[in-house]
Amino acid sequence: MSDDVLCVARVPIFQGLTRQEQLHVAEFVRPTCVEKGETVYSPGQPVSRLLVMHSGQLKVSRAAANGQDQILRTVTDGDVVGERAFLTGHRPVDLVVALEDSRMCVFNHAELSALLRDYPDISQRMLRALSDRLSSVERLLAAITSSNVNARVAAYLLDLPGSIRDGVATVQLPMAKQEVAAYLGTTPETLSRRLAALSPPESSNSTDAVTSRFAPLTRSNA
Repeated sequence: MSDDVLCVARVPIFQGLTRQEQLHVAEFVRPTCVEKGETVYSPGQPVSRLLVMHSGQLKVSRAAANGQDQILRTVTDGDVVGERAFLTGHRPVDLVVALEDSRMCVFNHAELSALLRDYPDISQRMLRALSDRLSSVERLLAAITSSNVNARVAAYLLDLPGSIRDGVATVQLPMAKQEVAAYLGTTPETLSRRLAALSPPESSNSTDAVTSRFAPLTRSNA
């Protein structure tokens, strides 16, 4: 399987298509690579492409009123960037930077519009993905406006991809702890204490890999 076909097959908005339809969509893919620290696009920049992550990681941020960089989300394998600009026609207001060397599958807006006419299911899945992201943002916003740091950390961890084995969930922090702390409106020291409190005694939080027992964590108490 070529990288272009693999990129299409792994993205949720294209997973409703048949194998033959995915092969057709893959014909419009333009592979693009960026290096760590490279700017993918800037606020106000004319953007006429949809980016589908094949591998690597991007950071989406926006300048706050105080001039500081406010992290909005991280983008990993299978995620999509630029669907808002595609759907609205507006220029982006966010800054997108590569956190590591990354490979993307890029779709031109005009060609993507033609694909949506042929495969309306892609539009529905794209809107569903935006709705899921909005729900995630709303959960985190509710937690951040709370004075309870535990709620913020729990809400953030619950939205991270991970694996569960023997009742222990393992997640990989997508950013350095300092950036995660800034994202959650707390300090790196407080974040480290909260992560340590969630982790089994034998685990270590000295790196960005965090092992935590999530049995007590649910959407209702996050």
